[in-house]
Amino acid sequence: MRANRRRDTAPELAVRRELWRRGHRYLVDATPAGTSRRRRADVVLRGRRVAVFVDGCFWHSCPEHLHVPKANRAWWEVKLASIRERDARTDAELLAAGWLPLRVWEHERPADAVDRIEAALDRRST
Repeated sequence: MRANRRRDTAPELAVRRELWRRGHRYLVDATPAGTSRRRRADVVLRGRRVAVFVDGCFWHSCPEHLHVPKANRAWWEVKLASIRERDARTDAELLAAGWLPLRVWEHERPADAVDRIEAALDRRST
């Protein structure tokens, strides 16, 4: 697990490149204002108060690609469930602080992910 990067993963970089290409400016690996410093979003769009998380399919239990390892299965099920619960707590904390949490899966095309982000930004501006 030491090789798992906290930031600058390939899917995250692809989403950030597409956001930048479309003219959006953002903070990287930042804590949204008014939330716990232990929770860091992959991309923070401060003006509209949107926090974007680029979630890995394995670690965050993608409904399409989840594959629990056969070895030590019970331990992995508990571990992955705890990550899903932490994600839910993070989303609730962000909502309570006035932020909109958006979750993007690593398997999504960056253009599709940014389309969803832009739609959320448009809804936040009205």
